[in-house]
Amino acid sequence: MAKNHAFACKFDLPFALACDVDKVVGAAYDAIEPEGEDAGWPRRISFLIDRDGTIARVYWPVDVHTHAAIALADLAALG
Repeated sequence: MAKNHAFACKFDLPFALACDVDKVVGAAYDAIEPEGEDAGWPRRISFLIDRDGTIARVYWPVDVHTHAAIALADLAALG
């Protein structure tokens, strides 16, 4: 958790970062690689959750170059 805090401070993030050290949340969202050389590691995956708490969109795989713009456009479309 200290590394997340340091990262957030370094980049002056206006929100807290979650830390799923027990991989409970990752497993619930099927966001842990099940096999291969990355088995057990978290996937780079994002979820857009609407105001009702419903998953509106899943982004996987994530293209780090375009993801932010796409997610923000989808968020704006939700209203």
